[in-house]
Amino acid sequence: MAFLKRIDPDQITGGRILPAILGLSMPMLVGALLQNAQSLIDLFWVGRLGSVAVASVAMAGTILMLLYPMLMGLSTGTLALVARAVGAGRTDDAGSAAGQSLFLSVILGGLSAAVGWLVAEPLLHVMGADADVTACGATYLRICLVGSFTVYLLFIGNAALQGAGDAHTPMYVMAASNALNIVLDPLLIFGLGPFPRLGVAGAAWATVLAQAVAAALALWVLLGGNARLHAHWRYWKPDLPLAWRILKIGIPGSGQMLSRSLMNVILMWIVATCGTTAVAAYGIGMRFHFIILMPAFALGGAAATMMGQNLGAGKPDRARRSVWVASGLDALFMLLAGAALMLFARPLIGAFNGQEEVIATGARYLHVVSPFYVFAGFGIVLGRGLNGAGDTLGPMIITVLALWGLQVPLALYLSRVLAPATEGIWWAIAAAFVAQGIMMVAWFESRRWQWKRI
Repeated sequence: MAFLKRIDPDQITGGRILPAILGLSMPMLVGALLQNAQSLIDLFWVGRLGSVAVASVAMAGTILMLLYPMLMGLSTGTLALVARAVGAGRTDDAGSAAGQSLFLSVILGGLSAAVGWLVAEPLLHVMGADADVTACGATYLRICLVGSFTVYLLFIGNAALQGAGDAHTPMYVMAASNALNIVLDPLLIFGLGPFPRLGVAGAAWATVLAQAVAAALALWVLLGGNARLHAHWRYWKPDLPLAWRILKIGIPGSGQMLSRSLMNVILMWIVATCGTTAVAAYGIGMRFHFIILMPAFALGGAAATMMGQNLGAGKPDRARRSVWVASGLDALFMLLAGAALMLFARPLIGAFNGQEEVIATGARYLHVVSPFYVFAGFGIVLGRGLNGAGDTLGPMIITVLALWGLQVPLALYLSRVLAPATEGIWWAIAAAFVAQGIMMVAWFESRRWQWKRI
């Protein structure tokens, strides 16, 4: 598989742009698909336990996203600083940024676990879950929170490596994690052989153990000194000015993630008013939503690395062209994948739940939103490119406007005037895709990012 070969670091700031984008994004895509596959594996086996179990995992997953906004912001700050330093040839500064980010990840991961443990059950109640879904979902959620700090280490370690232009190591790390998750899920959910039958809790434990192994592997690479980036232990010492530089870039990114996560909670609450069947259908549909967006995030990650390193090397025009090449590739994919989701909507939903009402509702979700994924792709890739330049405030404002200024109020309104109510929710999601994509193009082309100092 030639497209998975490691690229020469010099290709990022010199030579042809397309091979560099593909050389960075393809391993990122494989790694992202493997990461997302863990949740799909959980859902596949949990789906055999019934719609209550599926709804529980879906709602718990929404809350987990709410608890990790700082993780995404920290990843953004890490990648931007590491990429800029590597592009400018300052390898010690890159290692220092990575080490400080890993230190922060341990602290923030522990805080997320502590706070989430306390509010897990109340949040499920607020979201409108019934008693059975609350009991099952709280168990799944609390077990996942035990491994919060390892998730932080995994994400930050991968972000640092990607900022340095190493997209392959994170891919191999996620492959090992995925293989372990595939083995553990059926063993712990159904109690095969000597293992206890844990049900939904087994799916959570399988994910936590797999992520812990992946985090350990990523740290082993970063601390070993043989990779493109060396996050030596001495760089883990608290450095308040550097920590603030990372957080200053990451806080708007965290705000963007927090606004999206809060919106997901509100949207799940709106969907929950339509019944457990609607929640199950939406939960399955969202799994495909995340899958189809994986190439956008991968190409966005490549765009962020290209942007950061080329700005560090004093090549802003090459940085801009790189982001647009990545956006064009994703637009092509989104058109093809959206058509496939529309064509095979029913069998795709049916693979995870055999109830006719769930299949019909989930298929309608895919039919409505799939044509508009191309706009979502522009929003993601261009937004990640801006993040790579250290410009995180603009994308945050655009995200808040699209989600809270349009999607949430439109979903509330249309769910009351259209029948079935879910129809209005699906169209509100599609409208937000369009608005965010258009605003992100306009902001990127203003080129304010070109003069951003980090």
